[in-house]
Amino acid sequence: MEERLESKEGSRMRKTAMSALGTFGRNLGLTLYALFALFPLVWMVICSLKSDAEMYNTVFRFTPTLTNYTAVLLGTDYFKAFFQNLAVAGGAVILTILAGVPAAYALARYDFKKKEDLAFQILSFKFAPEILVILPIFIIFQRIGLYDTYFGLIWVYQLITMPLVIWVVRGYFEEISVEVEQAAQLDGYKWFDVFFNILVPLIKPGLVASGLLAFIFAWNSFTFPLVLSGFKIQTMTITSLRYIASDTVHYGQVAVASLVAVSPEIIACLFIQKHLVRGLSFGAVKG
Repeated sequence: MEERLESKEGSRMRKTAMSALGTFGRNLGLTLYALFALFPLVWMVICSLKSDAEMYNTVFRFTPTLTNYTAVLLGTDYFKAFFQNLAVAGGAVILTILAGVPAAYALARYDFKKKEDLAFQILSFKFAPEILVILPIFIIFQRIGLYDTYFGLIWVYQLITMPLVIWVVRGYFEEISVEVEQAAQLDGYKWFDVFFNILVPLIKPGLVASGLLAFIFAWNSFTFPLVLSGFKIQTMTITSLRYIASDTVHYGQVAVASLVAVSPEIIACLFIQKHLVRGLSFGAVKG
């Protein structure tokens, strides 16, 4: 009997030790991966605090300086480009959601001729190279007066943001049973009430995720603002080119500009990360 108790106790201790070892290994692996993923941001911070003379010194020991920050944030109109980029990217996402969510609902709920062909055609806009369509768009914008305007950039950004939102949100609509809508309509709710009060909250995780990705794509766009904007509107991706001179590259100033550019995306991800998890309401009605 005592031998059995000792054997069970030893087996339990071994299981506890293996569980603790597995937890330690998992935490260690996640920590190493986090350091690997965050190292580019850490490296940009280090470069932003270096002077041009110490930039090519690969060791971490250097004399920190704020010269790059003052040169970018105070010596140029970088904040103007920041707010212009925010207006264009934010306006593009708002227009995409207003037009893309009803389009996604129509593709998910209604059956009509060549529906999948139309859906694939919309998706193909996302994969088309921007350089392939930029010349005809430039000529059209010149003729109709949309060159170097906010509306022109917001409009052309739909080629980047609209396909993403439509295809992601369409999948969420398809996962919601039609019986949910039918039950609400039997209770006397109008279609608009069902759409905004029932369906939109259910697709909120997908809407937030696709909206965030659409904002990132619009925020980081380079080709469209490079060709379709002039002196009135300059996004951050275009303004950052001024720190690359003909004879040298001011890596410290480029690092500062990059840190400012990625800050809205990081902040947005931190604030809406709780909405990125799919709701438990999906599959509420079992067939």
